[in-house]
Amino acid sequence: MKTRRLPRPATRLAAFAAGLLLLSATLARPATDAAEVRATAPVKVTVALDWYPNANHAGLFLAQMRGYFAAEGLDVDLYTPADPTVVLQTVGAGKDTFGISYQTDLLLARAQDIPVVSVAALVQHPLMAVMATKDQHIARPRDLVGKTVGYPGIPSQEVFLATMLETDGASLDDVELVNVGFDLVPAAVSGRAAAVMGAYWTHETILAERQGYPVDVLRVEEWGVPDYYELVLTASEETVADDPDTVRAFLRAAQRGYADAVAEPEAALDALAAASPELDRAGEAEGLALLAPVWTDGVPAFGTQTPERWQTYADWMKDRGLIPGDLDVAAAFTTELLPSPVATPVASPEA
Repeated sequence: MKTRRLPRPATRLAAFAAGLLLLSATLARPATDAAEVRATAPVKVTVALDWYPNANHAGLFLAQMRGYFAAEGLDVDLYTPADPTVVLQTVGAGKDTFGISYQTDLLLARAQDIPVVSVAALVQHPLMAVMATKDQHIARPRDLVGKTVGYPGIPSQEVFLATMLETDGASLDDVELVNVGFDLVPAAVSGRAAAVMGAYWTHETILAERQGYPVDVLRVEEWGVPDYYELVLTASEETVADDPDTVRAFLRAAQRGYADAVAEPEAALDALAAASPELDRAGEAEGLALLAPVWTDGVPAFGTQTPERWQTYADWMKDRGLIPGDLDVAAAFTTELLPSPVATPVASPEA
């Protein structure tokens, strides 16, 4: 199960933000006051992040800063675990209320009987890609034939690369795989590898180009890998079954936060910087501009998931031998707890 690289981080953002500003205006304050929702003390909620605060988490930290979680009767702790590889285990065991993970890893976890469920999609498309500096002239997967490809040593990523190569008439046997850990950018820019598998087109590409190395990118879903949700918000089966109101309340606040993050990116960066003072603001600003459209691309609201997307991706994983053929895909996610936006304007607590 994979460890998360630093999550990846405007040309389309201006027009997109206008639409999200309208969405922000339609996301309502809870139907009842927080005092009615939580008659006693606020409910304590922990959220294990997949890495340090970054553009992928912008909506959560903005929701926290603006009091959206508090308005829902929630006392939320957003934190980076010492070992992000165990997020699904801590969520499944009830040690964390929520955790940010990956669609691939969640299905792998359920194949190991870890009782975790995706309650929302953080991004609507894959972020993973093959990246190469432009001097390598990698325009398509078969350009990798006879070359060295660096990757983090994650078995599922071998399957991604194999699919991409086969889609373009080559095979995994045609390349030399080298485990470079998560030093993807150094491996690519130093020439240690002609290309790297596992780079995010919203993060490593930015790092490389800021170091003066223009890159080419091959996105996995453009070369045979089914479209999927890179990042998902997870909860345990027990939380989903026994405390759906807390899940709904959290998602309602998160929807507002992500809508605001798209409409007001500087405010989102402020929230991230407050949570992580060492944040590379310029780099995260570039990542935010790339990520914001992917949060809600083609769907009515942030967090949307579809059974078709889950089934198609799981079928591919089954065909590739990553998960067993009898895995119950429908049990891996729920679409029942995500609130729908309603047409009642809301005012920020900061106003």
